[in-house]
Amino acid sequence: MATDLSQIVKRTRGRLVPFMLLLYILAFLDRSNIGFAKQSYMLDTGLSEHAFALGAGIFFAAYAFLGVPANLLMRKIGARTWIGCTTIIWGIVSAGMAFADTEWKFLAVRTILGAAEAAFFPGMIYLTSQWFPQRNRGAVMGLFYMGAPLAFTLGSPLSGALLEMHGFLGHPGWFWMFIIEGFLAMLAGVFTFFYLDDGPASAKFLSGEERAALCSALENEENAKTTARLADAVRNPRVWHLAIIYMIIQISVYGLIFYLPTQVAALIGEHVGFKASLVTAIPWIAALVGTWWIPRWSDQTGERKFTAAACMLAAGLGIGLSALSGPGVAIIALCFAAVGFIAVQPIFWIMPTSLLAGAALAAGIGFINMFGAFGGFLAPNIKAHADSFFGGDVAGLLVLAAITLLGAVAILALRLKQTR
Repeated sequence: MATDLSQIVKRTRGRLVPFMLLLYILAFLDRSNIGFAKQSYMLDTGLSEHAFALGAGIFFAAYAFLGVPANLLMRKIGARTWIGCTTIIWGIVSAGMAFADTEWKFLAVRTILGAAEAAFFPGMIYLTSQWFPQRNRGAVMGLFYMGAPLAFTLGSPLSGALLEMHGFLGHPGWFWMFIIEGFLAMLAGVFTFFYLDDGPASAKFLSGEERAALCSALENEENAKTTARLADAVRNPRVWHLAIIYMIIQISVYGLIFYLPTQVAALIGEHVGFKASLVTAIPWIAALVGTWWIPRWSDQTGERKFTAAACMLAAGLGIGLSALSGPGVAIIALCFAAVGFIAVQPIFWIMPTSLLAGAALAAGIGFINMFGAFGGFLAPNIKAHADSFFGGDVAGLLVLAAITLLGAVAILALRLKQTR
């Protein structure tokens, strides 16, 4: 049975992970491509630095509050219908950024985009818990989280090339970037209806015996968990601890992502275009390697806490050094930062899935993700206000670095058993 189950998991991983990865690439690209458009978009629309920071972060306000109900709705409606519909909707809204040529339109579209994407990420985490046994989730989440660096490894040159379309049919480059990248998400949403199954019990790519074996293994794990009520998730102090840690992780991630293209362009003395986007891709290539290897090592050893803390330490030091160094060292430091704050996330998400079950798991994931979304809201505003208060663009990065290092300390304070 153990050998059979491992083969079933392998088939399931081959079926689901590439699909999940594709959606994550598109979701991450649509929420963060504003960072590539920053210079020309602000120039064309007259958007101020603080308005840009507010708009970059306001996405996460709607995203935060709708995460829990969206995840519970997916559990009732079914993954295929829910994920397919929301992906089409967020693609349409993302394309609508092409017409957001005033500050109020910019803020409105970013808010609606946050609401549209609220169901996606916590839904993917929950979906993973419904398809894969506990011991396999670290590697699966590691593959899934490769979507973030892939979005920038592939998306950086794509966004840079689309920005070079400036003037085509009388529209600026950022117009075409938003339209084309939003359209790709719409196509992926349509594809979801034909490809995704709601759960193992209805999986068309597995035989009847394989479906029964996988469902049995997952049910046994669910029954072994002690927390199965919705209210238990929000009353559990470890859930709050995990939520705060995840918020810090997202402050680290989005504090850098929205400004990385312009930061790299300044380091190499270029405008944000195709050449600068190629250099911007370097840290994400490093993150791909780290996100592939580190969660697998964590699965093999069963060690989560110290591995996650080490990732946050690398991220904090990398962000800090990137602010204080010349171009060569800064790019290397950004590589360490990207590896740290991307690779820590699949390891992090093993923790709540090993603690919660049933409706409490769906709500707990949404609740933790909600706090992370607040981190996405806070990050660009923390950086903008720190830079404004101290002058220059170094102070904001140093504040983000310090917050990230606090995240490493918070992880070390967790009390969790090994999951091997």
